Amino acid sequence: MSVASAQTPALRQKHFLLEKGVALSGYDPVSYFQKNPVKGSKMVVFTQEGVTYQFANAANLETFKKNPSAYEPQYGGWCAYAMGKNGEKVEVNPETYKIVGGKLYLFYNRLFNNTLPDWNEDESNLKKKADANWQRIYK
Repeated sequence: MSVASAQTPALRQKHFLLEKGVALSGYDPVSYFQKNPVKGSKMVVFTQEGVTYQFANAANLETFKKNPSAYEPQYGGWCAYAMGKNGEKVEVNPETYKIVGGKLYLFYNRLFNNTLPDWNEDESNLKKKADANWQRIYK
């Protein structure tokens, strides 16, 4: 069982990166896996164990509902690089992402600092550290 599925909605709300109560800055989580991240509609929403997502269309919503854990971002949507480097919750640019092993990872990309290339240089090691740091934080 994954850490995320074993937690309460209140704990997920506390630890997920939510902007105005919405995950992924309003981006449709399924659209990342279609290689075209787009903003979801405020009219097509779904709350998964306390975390609200917006979807571009009803088809993406239905896809998400069938297997939410396949589409939710890793580390609650916080920067994967920062989580791996030092276990910090750092905001992300929702358009700077990578799919690894069928999972969505997001990265900080502002002020001339894009952490995705740094992640790519040491992905295996950083992922192991990020997984451990997230389990420590997320309790």
